[in-house]
Amino acid sequence: MHHPVPDEVSAAVRERRPALDRLSLDLHGVPETRFEEHYAAEQLTDRLAAAGFEVDKGVAGLPTAFTATHRGATDGPTIAVLLEYDALPGIGHGCGHNLIAAGGLTAALAAAAVHPGHPGTLKVIGTPGEEGGGGKILMLERGAFEGVDAAVMFHPADRSLRARHALAASHLRLTFHGVAAHAAKAPWDGRSAAAGAQLFLTAVDSMRQFIPPTARVHGIVTHGGDAPNVVPERAELDIYVREATSASLDQLLVRVLAAAEGAALATGTTVEHAETAPRYTERNNNMVMADRLAEYTAGLGLELEPPSPANPAGSSDIGNVSVEIPVIHPYVQICPRDTPGHSAKMREAARTPEAHDAAEAVAVGLAALVLDLLGDPGFLTAVREEFGASASAADLCQELS
Repeated sequence: MHHPVPDEVSAAVRERRPALDRLSLDLHGVPETRFEEHYAAEQLTDRLAAAGFEVDKGVAGLPTAFTATHRGATDGPTIAVLLEYDALPGIGHGCGHNLIAAGGLTAALAAAAVHPGHPGTLKVIGTPGEEGGGGKILMLERGAFEGVDAAVMFHPADRSLRARHALAASHLRLTFHGVAAHAAKAPWDGRSAAAGAQLFLTAVDSMRQFIPPTARVHGIVTHGGDAPNVVPERAELDIYVREATSASLDQLLVRVLAAAEGAALATGTTVEHAETAPRYTERNNNMVMADRLAEYTAGLGLELEPPSPANPAGSSDIGNVSVEIPVIHPYVQICPRDTPGHSAKMREAARTPEAHDAAEAVAVGLAALVLDLLGDPGFLTAVREEFGASASAADLCQELS
């Protein structure tokens, strides 16, 4: 049965639809990569301050992170709406974060306008650097989520889902060191770092038959040498290693790093490794919140499918937040099914009227959900109980592995 959205919530979002479109298109036209989102952060915080939110910029030591707080008339929980606004290098908003920012902001402004005297505290948290930077993880570690009882956001996609599993991920940088020499006159005096990198990639390909189907290992060569006639003394690769859980990721990393050491040994080189971003955990989706949101959006013509193992998974820094507090990260369709994410097609879809229709619908649902979380203690208790049960189950799985 559809849970009806209060009329005043729908009206408040509809009234802000022109502003949603303008902001989304503005951010889409000024794509900024991870931790460089100065224009986006300014646009968002200006609008929040104008609506009476108390804005703090540069939180958690990140210049483009922020919080905006709307305090209610009475004591109560703290509920956060999370915004993302970074773009992809070379592609722009091929992940649609302009919609996350504009839609999430609209939901928060509408909720505060409909019920300015709400119990508790409504927070908007601006989380930069999701694309490979782990901004939410840094903010979590530095206390930006302290006191938050639950957090909500949404993500554009090629399908509409209440929830989707996400993989734990390590952002690995491997640097092979060799010995430079003239590649024609005396190659025997050299040791090729590029050969070490090449052999490592071959070793990873040889492993693929013998790693779980949930695992992903992929990456690029970011440096392969300086000149064709010089034996490369340095080669560098950026590799993402992903698995279904943090425990299984740890086990896979041992094998990947052993392959790197073996490639170095075989080529007379050495290799060092580092992680270029905080470790992403798997995602713990709170289905009590997700199902309530789906009830709201169904009444608006936006059907959110239940989660399914058939839906492909990536990784996101929301996972680290999700194991600490209840969160939702539903997906809203803005393009034909199976359109690749992080692509020019997705970028173009993220600026269409259809995408803004979807953002409006989910903003209505999120605004209603936020007001439920703030004003209905029984509902928040159910959210917390599910979170406690899922966290206990995850701890048990970790022990067994």
